[in-house]
Amino acid sequence: MRTTFTSSKSVPAGTAVVAIPVASDGPVPAEIGLTRAQLAAMGFEGRCCSTLALPPAARSKTARVLVGIGAVKDLDENTMRNIGAAAARACSRHASMATSIAGAGRLDRRAAAKVFVEGAALALHRWADLKHDKSSVPALRKVVLLSADAQVRTGIAEGTAVATAVCTARDHANTPPSHLTATRFAREAVAIAKKSGLRATVYDKKQLQAMGCGGIVGVNAGSVEPPRVVKLVWAPAGAKKKVVLVGKGVMYDSGGISLKPSDASHASMKMDMSGAAAVLGAMSALRALKVKTHVTAYLMCTDNLPSGSAMKLGDVLTFRNGKTAEIHNTDAEGRLILADGLSLGAETKPDAMVDIATLTGACMAALGKKMAGVLGNNQGVVDQLLASSRRTDELIWQLPLFQDYRALLDSNVADMKNVGGPYGGAITASLFLNEFTGGIPWAHLDIAGPMEADGDNGWLNRGATAFGTRLLIDFVANFDPAGLKTASGTKKSAGAKKSTTAAKKPAGTKKTKKK
Repeated sequence: MRTTFTSSKSVPAGTAVVAIPVASDGPVPAEIGLTRAQLAAMGFEGRCCSTLALPPAARSKTARVLVGIGAVKDLDENTMRNIGAAAARACSRHASMATSIAGAGRLDRRAAAKVFVEGAALALHRWADLKHDKSSVPALRKVVLLSADAQVRTGIAEGTAVATAVCTARDHANTPPSHLTATRFAREAVAIAKKSGLRATVYDKKQLQAMGCGGIVGVNAGSVEPPRVVKLVWAPAGAKKKVVLVGKGVMYDSGGISLKPSDASHASMKMDMSGAAAVLGAMSALRALKVKTHVTAYLMCTDNLPSGSAMKLGDVLTFRNGKTAEIHNTDAEGRLILADGLSLGAETKPDAMVDIATLTGACMAALGKKMAGVLGNNQGVVDQLLASSRRTDELIWQLPLFQDYRALLDSNVADMKNVGGPYGGAITASLFLNEFTGGIPWAHLDIAGPMEADGDNGWLNRGATAFGTRLLIDFVANFDPAGLKTASGTKKSAGAKKSTTAAKKPAGTKKTKKK
């Protein structure tokens, strides 16, 4: 992350631009020197995330940018995050910016500073490592929040940790597959682990074969690049709750023998490791955020390529937990590597498991590119993910884990097939994964849609989004084992009402309509 964020009581000398918050109601800040009617004549009414550049005030060299914050009563953390993004973009050609925006409204100062920093940092992020022309990289390198409040300083530190995690995940997902193999990704994960207070273990192909991880070894069979599984552990002292995260890390997905069509989607398949990138990013922030949950993560990394040695249709793979699957589509490979990861995770007997993967086009067809699907064998885990979605503005929508569709996976020669037919693909893929959870409370995040943004919008930038990074950080930080329910959807306590697994309104939809 190239931009630094600090706080100060007053505007530091030499600051290039000041971003001034203006609400759509109430008085206009006197320092602007213009009335609301004059601003309206210039096309600026204080609408949320609108901006207007003004010349410096008399006898000043500091530029001014007005940033609309909308109605003060509607200002919340998700809105403030997007306001931070709007302010940063409007000031991006300047080297330094000062602003009192994070103190606007009645938001908790710590939380407001945190999400403002998140929005600003993520809007400014660019991955330009392979560009000779760096002109697209924003010039803004220093942002000062005008406040003497210690809580603001804490919020800045937390926002910086979260934004750095997301930028780390985006950088990896944007990197071409020739520059980021499974081996290199594993090396970088180990380096990040050392800096972040994590324990790291890397398993190579021979070890994975010995461990019985036939899913990832089978998917890797067509590649000259060997697979890697990276195990990361965050073990804070006195932790009484335990979570496992599993990330799909297909460094490049050609579809294997079931080759994908030759279209623009091929270039995006470098992002098929976005799940693993999100997990790595999330793990990197846990120490800085003082997360009290014990977290074990598995990054399942391999290519999926066609060759004379590649996995074939009709092959049967044996997974870590002993179950077998007949291959009917080699492009349904993500579930095969996640099966080994979930099996390994279940052996640690956590309170809950979550996997995240760019898994199915079916989920993207159902929900589009603005939200992910969530399915699970435990409504309590799903509910806690939905709560994290609302807090982070990473939208998810619950789909049903409809058990009747399990029969679609039946195989004549193995425990199951790896696909269940042309319909309900997100559900049948999740039912496949459920076979490897060992009954542990679990949920699956299908991020195939929101893995990539087509353009800049709020905290999103064109390219890899690192969707799920902030959601996972929030989930593990706020995870409550007491909130779990059984696979049937009933709470552990006696007499609890059953919980539906029907599709629910996506968290954060209301705020999306406002943007």
